[in-house]
Amino acid sequence: MVNYEDATPNPEFLIKSIAEQGYRLETALADLIDNSIFAKADKIEVLIDFDKEPFTLFLADNGTGMGNETLKVSMRFPSTTPEEKRKHTDLGRFGLGMKTASFSQTRKVTVISRKKGEKKYSARTWDVGYLEREGKWRILVEPDQEIKDLVKNYITQSKDHLDGFKNFEPNTIIVWKGLYKFEKYPDKETRQDTLKKEITGVTIDYLALVFHKYLENKKKPLKIRINNQRIKSFNPFPTRVKDFRPIEDKQKSYFKDAIKIEGFVLPSRSIDECKKGLTRWTTKNRSLMDMEGIYIYRENRIICHGGWNGLIKKAPRLQLARLRVEIGNSVDDRLHLNVAKSQIVIPYDLKKAFEDYIEELRIQAEREFYNRGTERFADNRREDKIQLFIRKASNKGVLRELNTDFPLLKKLKEELTDKQISRLKMLIRMINTTINKIKQTHEESSFERTVENGGLTTGDLITCITELKKSGLDSNIIKKRILPELGYKSDSLPEEITNLLK
Repeated sequence: MVNYEDATPNPEFLIKSIAEQGYRLETALADLIDNSIFAKADKIEVLIDFDKEPFTLFLADNGTGMGNETLKVSMRFPSTTPEEKRKHTDLGRFGLGMKTASFSQTRKVTVISRKKGEKKYSARTWDVGYLEREGKWRILVEPDQEIKDLVKNYITQSKDHLDGFKNFEPNTIIVWKGLYKFEKYPDKETRQDTLKKEITGVTIDYLALVFHKYLENKKKPLKIRINNQRIKSFNPFPTRVKDFRPIEDKQKSYFKDAIKIEGFVLPSRSIDECKKGLTRWTTKNRSLMDMEGIYIYRENRIICHGGWNGLIKKAPRLQLARLRVEIGNSVDDRLHLNVAKSQIVIPYDLKKAFEDYIEELRIQAEREFYNRGTERFADNRREDKIQLFIRKASNKGVLRELNTDFPLLKKLKEELTDKQISRLKMLIRMINTTINKIKQTHEESSFERTVENGGLTTGDLITCITELKKSGLDSNIIKKRILPELGYKSDSLPEEITNLLK
């Protein structure tokens, strides 16, 4: 016979403890927006009336929504496991985000949802006050009338604010009833002013930065409205600015994923421009030093930004340095991604490679800060069009590349079929790689140098490799002779190419 004691946790205490995961208002809302994006929403609105207390916040999206059974599962603690294999577009990890994010700001959260195309909503509520009274793990199932009242309240709020979305049909509405962190101030005016500053200042700044790639998506741009304001994207890497200078990027296969890092140096003039007011270099509430450091992108969403993740210290002379890191979602456990999706830890086996690369970036940024700079080239567009080869500045010297805007080359591309264009792109890349033989050696843990792809996509590469194999070339010859001429290393090949060459 086994002796045991019941260890069922007190639901009130556990939820309050789970909620303390390092969330702020802006990171909590970002976690909810992650779910909206994964549900294929392209319109999201966040609404709150600053004049009515308790403060009630609505977040609505036009995504795919949830039926009653799916909603029931998603409201549980947790709704998925971090070990579960997920789609590459999934921005979640623990199945806790919506709940922990909500409880970091409110003590009563209601989720109202319906499948896209259906009319009837269902709703569930976690209420800490109810759990405190009952002492049992219970989710409240909202009756139809309560759902209608909440939806009506949301619609009223939406119409009372400006710049709404046309033909917006919300399929999921999250309701935070009471924002306890802002209601603790004894003075009503202080409560309202503090919340208004957080929503219209800090939060808008944060979301414009974190989701800038989604907001800039040309095929299906994400639109986010907060009360009367549509969020405009803020890209911390304005690569279209000619003197915003990259140093050569590197990448490394890491378990089932690939990690790519690329450093950028802002022009020294950005310091004076920022002193004079708003510029393209910083958000409204951040300085150049605030924005110095590492920006980690996970599936196009910024996880953390600013600072050097404990690798080096911030310094005024480094305020012109920014490092872009791109990772997938299959190495979350290796990078120790936290529940709030706002922090990672650089693994020990990658730390040396990061430190080496940051040292290169530091040297370039300090030179620019002290106005020594590196060689720059005039933006002579007329000359670019008449030269077969063009020059490109890099921290390793001058690169020469075939000019894809050269009239004859441009005309040739217009006359070719898609398959023929794929062959041409592959030849151009081989030529560019061959004429720029910049040799480097790295330790095994170092990132490999990557080269400009010249427009060569994975699909183009698959088409060409397939044709080479049909012509009789062996896979080993392609790997040893052809791919190195394209700038690829054996451990940095896309998975589709690796499989094709097995």
